[in-house]
Amino acid sequence: MSQSKRRFIAGAKCPECSLTDTMVVFIEHNVEKVECVKCGHQMVQPEGSVQGATRQFEQVIGVFTPED
Repeated sequence: MSQSKRRFIAGAKCPECSLTDTMVVFIEHNVEKVECVKCGHQMVQPEGSVQGATRQFEQVIGVFTPED
């Protein structure tokens, strides 16, 4: 089974049962997942959509080109 150690997310609130400090994050089959340990609600965000959202807000300040 391809599952990593589960880590609690401090202060996180479950969108399903509204309990706080019940959310854990873990990686399963190379996909990051968040799950509520009380009600079992899971959230999954594919890596492609995460990268696409991140790249949208990046700004290039300058490009360094070392001279030989």
